Amino acid sequence: MLRRRPPRSASADDLLTTLGRLTAQAREGAEKQRARVELAEALQREMLPAVLPSIPGLRAAATYAPARHGLDIGGDWYDGFPLPDGSLAFCVGDVQGHDVEAAAFMGQIRFGLRAVAGHAADPGEVLSRANDLLLSVDCGLFATCTFVRFDPVARELTSARAGHVPGIWATTDGRSGLAEDPGGLPLGIAPGERYPVTRRRFATAGAFVLLTDGVVEGPSFPIEAGLTQVTRLVSANADRDPATVADVAISVAEFTGHTDDSAVLVLRFDAASPGAG
Repeated sequence: MLRRRPPRSASADDLLTTLGRLTAQAREGAEKQRARVELAEALQREMLPAVLPSIPGLRAAATYAPARHGLDIGGDWYDGFPLPDGSLAFCVGDVQGHDVEAAAFMGQIRFGLRAVAGHAADPGEVLSRANDLLLSVDCGLFATCTFVRFDPVARELTSARAGHVPGIWATTDGRSGLAEDPGGLPLGIAPGERYPVTRRRFATAGAFVLLTDGVVEGPSFPIEAGLTQVTRLVSANADRDPATVADVAISVAEFTGHTDDSAVLVLRFDAASPGAG
């Protein structure tokens, strides 16, 4: 004898209806989030420069990688451009926060730095003016940044840091280290901030590497370990072309868990000619 299944209770029907609605909402939310991530990544890549400037004695290369899980995208950038006096400017930075808003703010900072750099005397003044400019926009975000200027005549690199991770240098004769220069607060926090300037002269061939913290830091990977690993790799490849150095440097992000997007910019210096400087 067949037994009829008892009728489903009203509460069970309600539960299934609720689950169906929540599933549909979750699917819609996931699709919206995926669309926002794709838009942020597109904005990021479209706003990053396709070509970096180079001159005799200095070549530059950079690379960018989105977060492994595609959620933390939109804040990291790099840039390089010639200045009216014949020197070259380069910068790397990281916006607090991610997604479309951070990507848009990154674009504001990048173009703001370009606008200021043509009229400022040194990287410290560039960051100071850019900081005040960003505060006037009052968007509530802030960013870390390292800005450098290379004088091809003096072969001098001047740099300033706004709360950013230190750069890394290495020469082809086996020397290397962290560029732990004094700096100031991130851009967009306090008006009137001043940024100390550090000067370096390059007589030996080698590389100077700027990066964002997504390369060297992760949930279970301390930044000290990341910086040590990148320094070792840059030192071992200091005689290679800048694109190769950038690739080996950003490979460290795979060890960090890659929960953040990451960027690396490499300046590759040739040895000074006899009598230069």
